[in-house]
Amino acid sequence: MKEEIIAARVHEYYWFNDYNCAITMLKILSEKFVVNLNRQVINAAIGMHGAGKYRAQCGLVEGALMFIGIYGKEKSYSDDEIADKCYSFALAFENQFGSLLCRNLRPGGFTPEDQPHMCEELTIRAVIFSAGYITDAI
Repeated sequence: MKEEIIAARVHEYYWFNDYNCAITMLKILSEKFVVNLNRQVINAAIGMHGAGKYRAQCGLVEGALMFIGIYGKEKSYSDDEIADKCYSFALAFENQFGSLLCRNLRPGGFTPEDQPHMCEELTIRAVIFSAGYITDAI
């Protein structure tokens, strides 16, 4: 999936569907790797937005970790192997972006004055990074 397509999908999911970052990550990765996500997965990712507003772990990380578990099982990885892949992903993401925490990654945190979808550019970079990691690791 090319960067232009990823950027267009992120924009569409944020501005037209009003998806949160975890759902956006999950949906784009599922498109790239041709994995069907059931509604329960998307519903679970809705709740992760609350953690983001708390400014805890970034939904971009959470969405990618969820996808690694889903895709890893489709590729017949064991639970331990998936856990190791997730650990390695978290380490690599932190090395690439400087943090796993929304409070450090989101410019300015969350305030009533925020422009919508402030993390659009970060999301594009995170999706590209995550897709590359998954391609190489799984």
